[in-house]
Amino acid sequence: MRKTFMLASAAFMALSATAFAQTTVVELPGEVRTYVLEQQVPSVVYEGEIVVGQPLPDTVELHVVKGYDDYAYTVVNERRVIVNPQTRAVIQVLE
Repeated sequence: MRKTFMLASAAFMALSATAFAQTTVVELPGEVRTYVLEQQVPSVVYEGEIVVGQPLPDTVELHVVKGYDDYAYTVVNERRVIVNPQTRAVIQVLE
Protein backbone atom coordinates (compact mmCIF):
# COMPACT_ATOMS: atom_id res chain seq x y z
CA MET A 1 0.00 0.00 0.00
CA ARG A 2 2.74 2.43 0.95
CA LYS A 3 4.66 1.66 -2.26
CA THR A 4 1.55 2.40 -4.34
CA PHE A 5 1.06 5.69 -2.50
CA MET A 6 4.69 6.68 -3.07
CA LEU A 7 4.46 5.86 -6.80
CA ALA A 8 1.23 7.84 -7.12
CA SER A 9 2.79 10.78 -5.26
CA ALA A 10 5.87 10.71 -7.49
CA ALA A 11 3.72 10.62 -10.64
CA PHE A 12 1.61 13.54 -9.40
CA MET A 13 4.70 15.62 -8.60
CA ALA A 14 6.21 14.90 -12.02
CA LEU A 15 3.01 15.95 -13.80
CA SER A 16 2.68 19.04 -11.62
CA ALA A 17 6.26 20.09 -12.42
CA THR A 18 5.60 19.66 -16.15
CA ALA A 19 2.42 21.71 -15.97
CA PHE A 20 4.20 24.39 -13.94
CA ALA A 21 7.08 24.59 -16.43
CA GLN A 22 4.62 25.13 -19.26
CA THR A 23 2.83 27.98 -17.54
CA THR A 24 5.77 29.78 -15.96
CA VAL A 25 6.26 33.25 -17.38
CA VAL A 26 9.77 34.66 -17.30
CA GLU A 27 10.17 38.42 -17.02
CA LEU A 28 12.22 39.49 -20.01
CA PRO A 29 14.05 42.78 -20.24
CA GLY A 30 11.83 45.06 -22.30
CA GLU A 31 14.68 45.66 -24.72
CA VAL A 32 14.87 41.92 -25.52
CA ARG A 33 11.17 41.69 -26.29
CA THR A 34 11.27 44.85 -28.44
CA TYR A 35 14.37 43.68 -30.31
CA VAL A 36 12.86 40.27 -31.10
CA LEU A 37 9.56 41.77 -32.26
CA GLU A 38 11.36 44.19 -34.60
CA GLN A 39 13.61 41.65 -36.35
CA GLN A 40 12.68 40.30 -39.77
CA VAL A 41 13.73 36.65 -40.02
CA PRO A 42 12.05 33.87 -41.96
CA SER A 43 9.76 31.49 -40.11
CA VAL A 44 10.79 27.85 -39.89
CA VAL A 45 8.31 25.01 -40.10
CA TYR A 46 8.52 22.71 -37.09
CA GLU A 47 6.29 19.67 -36.65
CA GLY A 48 6.74 19.38 -32.88
CA GLU A 49 5.03 21.32 -30.13
CA ILE A 50 6.74 24.45 -28.80
CA VAL A 51 6.83 24.06 -25.02
CA VAL A 52 8.34 26.49 -22.52
CA GLY A 53 11.26 24.75 -20.82
CA GLN A 54 11.82 22.26 -23.63
CA PRO A 55 14.72 22.61 -26.09
CA LEU A 56 14.31 23.26 -29.78
CA PRO A 57 16.16 20.82 -32.07
CA ASP A 58 19.52 21.73 -33.63
CA THR A 59 17.79 22.02 -37.01
CA VAL A 60 16.08 25.25 -35.87
CA GLU A 61 18.39 28.22 -36.46
CA LEU A 62 18.76 30.60 -33.52
CA HIS A 63 19.58 34.30 -33.80
CA VAL A 64 21.50 36.29 -31.19
CA VAL A 65 19.85 39.14 -29.29
CA LYS A 66 22.48 41.87 -29.57
CA GLY A 67 23.71 43.02 -26.18
CA TYR A 68 22.03 40.16 -24.30
CA ASP A 69 24.11 36.97 -24.31
CA ASP A 70 21.51 35.05 -22.28
CA TYR A 71 18.86 35.33 -25.00
CA ALA A 72 18.43 34.13 -28.56
CA TYR A 73 15.33 33.98 -30.72
CA THR A 74 13.80 32.37 -33.74
CA VAL A 75 10.48 32.34 -35.56
CA VAL A 76 8.78 28.94 -35.63
CA ASN A 77 5.46 28.35 -37.38
CA GLU A 78 4.99 32.15 -37.56
CA ARG A 79 5.49 32.52 -33.78
CA ARG A 80 8.42 34.39 -32.25
CA VAL A 81 10.22 32.27 -29.67
CA ILE A 82 12.85 33.41 -27.17
CA VAL A 83 15.31 30.72 -26.10
CA ASN A 84 18.36 30.16 -23.93
CA PRO A 85 21.18 29.97 -26.48
CA GLN A 86 23.26 27.57 -24.35
CA THR A 87 20.55 24.97 -23.78
CA ARG A 88 18.18 25.86 -26.65
CA ALA A 89 15.33 25.68 -24.10
CA VAL A 90 12.29 27.81 -24.88
CA ILE A 91 12.01 30.72 -22.44
CA GLN A 92 8.94 32.39 -23.86
CA VAL A 93 6.68 32.39 -26.90
CA LEU A 94 5.66 35.92 -27.85
CA GLU A 95 2.04 36.31 -28.81
